[in-house]
Amino acid sequence: MKKKATSKRVSLSEEQFYAIARVLGDARRLGIVQQVAASEGMECSALHVHEELSPATVSHHMKELSEVGLVEIRRSGREAYLFLCRSVFDAYVRRLASL
Repeated sequence: MKKKATSKRVSLSEEQFYAIARVLGDARRLGIVQQVAASEGMECSALHVHEELSPATVSHHMKELSEVGLVEIRRSGREAYLFLCRSVFDAYVRRLASL
């Protein structure tokens, strides 16, 4: 299940910028974003963090990433597929670069 990349340019509110910074301050969540960014969509069950964290903890991290808009979660049957919201990530990086 792949999603085509979009090139829309978004702008982050102050609140969303700081929320993303807080969420990415956790090394495990940053690792999840790196792994999802390296793919064009992946099954949640394929994440490396499953080797060291409980399913409930992984679910919590995914919820945090989804709520700030960095990761889109699509369900197909019992499986969840993860996609990086590239436009949000790029907006965050642009904002960091402007500091």
